[in-house]
Amino acid sequence: MKEKVSLYVRITSLLRVFISFVIIGIGAFAFAPLFLVCLPWRGIRIKLGNIYGHIIGRMVLFAIGMRATVIHRERIQEYFPAIYLSNHSTALDPLIAIWICPTNGCGIAKKEIAHVPFFGQIYYLAGHLLIDKSNPEKAIASMNESVELIKKYNLSLWIWPEGTRSVTGRMLPLKKGFAHLAIASGLPIVPIVVRNGHKRWPAKTYNLYPGEYEIEILPKVDTSNWTKETLNDHIAEIQQIYNDALPDKQKLLEDIDKDLS
Repeated sequence: MKEKVSLYVRITSLLRVFISFVIIGIGAFAFAPLFLVCLPWRGIRIKLGNIYGHIIGRMVLFAIGMRATVIHRERIQEYFPAIYLSNHSTALDPLIAIWICPTNGCGIAKKEIAHVPFFGQIYYLAGHLLIDKSNPEKAIASMNESVELIKKYNLSLWIWPEGTRSVTGRMLPLKKGFAHLAIASGLPIVPIVVRNGHKRWPAKTYNLYPGEYEIEILPKVDTSNWTKETLNDHIAEIQQIYNDALPDKQKLLEDIDKDLS
């Protein structure tokens, strides 16, 4: 049974979402000319996108009443370049990503994000990667493109390895894409854990519950010995790292030692 949402929560949430889009929109109009001037230079646009995200992400989170405790944030720069993974359980996740992602970091998101007013257009202009998950061939091509970008511009990547957002807040089984990218790029994996974000802004709703949540950047995982033959073992290793770090109600319930899909 769905929890009944009070009229107060509905009204204040809509106001907060409206304010967030105003902030994102103002930032988009301010940065758009810079992106357009830099269209021939994708590397510069990616960095400009990071600067936009660091400013706007933090402003929006503050404006909607979300108070984050970030544990070991220094590891973001310490481990650069890397593949940063984050569990995906809340509508806050894109804001967290653009705020925390290092300068010279590139996001990988589903193509539908390009339709989000203001944010999607800036994401596209910034040259960050969009994946068409409904088309396997295009998805593979996007993954190959991401490896080329890593090498060309000395980038890090930010990925939500579950492939889709968890509606309940409980972690979903990890997909294989991030592991293939790690093998192809040689970059370490840096797991990022978002605890209780789903309580602040539940997935697939516009209901906001301002308050505290926690982000922790875990120690990096060396991938230099990863191979395609041992892929499932490495995915299970990362899944176990998340299960050990997440609260009980966010842990994956399924047997993570099974053959992952």
